[in-house]
Amino acid sequence: MSRDDETPTGRPLRLHELAASALWALLGVQKEANRRRDFSRGRPGQFVLIGVIATVLFVLLLIGLVRLALGLAGA
Repeated sequence: MSRDDETPTGRPLRLHELAASALWALLGVQKEANRRRDFSRGRPGQFVLIGVIATVLFVLLLIGLVRLALGLAGA
C-alpha cells in the first residue's frame, strides 16, 4: 500500500476526492484502495448527490451535442 492510501480514517473526504470517486464509479472502474477509503470515510448521501449531479450534467451534455449535430446537419 502506498503512503497516499494511508490517510486518517477520521478525516472526511474532500470535494475533489468525492467527485473523482463518483466519476470513476460512473465509468465502472475504481481502485480497491479508493473503494475502501470511500466506504470508511465517505457518507452515502454525499456520493448520491455527486452521482445525481454528474448524471444530470452528462444528460445535458448529450442533449447539447445532439442539438448541435442536428443544427449542423440542417435538420
